[in-house]
Amino acid sequence: MRDDRPLVLLTRPRAASEAFAASLGAALGDRVRIVISALMEIVPQDVTLALEDVKGLIFTSRNGVEAAQALTSRRDLPAYCVGSATTDAASRAGWRARMMGPDAAALVAGMRALRPDAPLLHLHGRHARGDIAGLLVADGIEVREEIVYDQVERALSPEALTALRGDAPVILPLFSPRSARLFAAAFDGHVHAIAAISQAVADALPRRVADRILIADEPTAEAMVAAVEKLAAAPCAG
Repeated sequence: MRDDRPLVLLTRPRAASEAFAASLGAALGDRVRIVISALMEIVPQDVTLALEDVKGLIFTSRNGVEAAQALTSRRDLPAYCVGSATTDAASRAGWRARMMGPDAAALVAGMRALRPDAPLLHLHGRHARGDIAGLLVADGIEVREEIVYDQVERALSPEALTALRGDAPVILPLFSPRSARLFAAAFDGHVHAIAAISQAVADALPRRVADRILIADEPTAEAMVAAVEKLAAAPCAG
């Protein structure tokens, strides 16, 4: 029997996609089908963290928190975080976590106002954006950086390609500019709709990839669920 329900294609790294799929399931039930095909794999890096004089850590993703957990047993430092998910992960890991805002720009503004003890250490992935350290250093706050994980590119799965070439409308949530570029490179067609976490993500698409692009009201997982729900409610809207 033909299934015409909208299909939501999740391309974030596996753990993040599974968490978002659970949130979608709670909000939408069986109104959509979900396919996970991660375009990036998180690969922790074996590095030594120099923390002797560091006064605080900066985390901009859960991946950074999880990688740092395996690299150091120190939990006495404050952790300045982007987003509630990252903050919760850092808190559960034992750090004194403080949410500085929903995105990198808010974190930079918050740190400028707070003027915390420094130096700070920003633990992030190889493909980072926003130059948080550079912006804060320019404002007189010493920040160092360490790459603690890589985001290795992966191909779309056969299941994902079959779904993309099928008749059901496909909704594609995109959470980063790199994800947008990787998808456009991996699939030469277009999808029904994209839910983008920010205008910067939508702008990163190098060509017309979707009939419709909806920008989330704010850069949070909750707002992305709402955006997908809105798109799923009107799968034939242009």
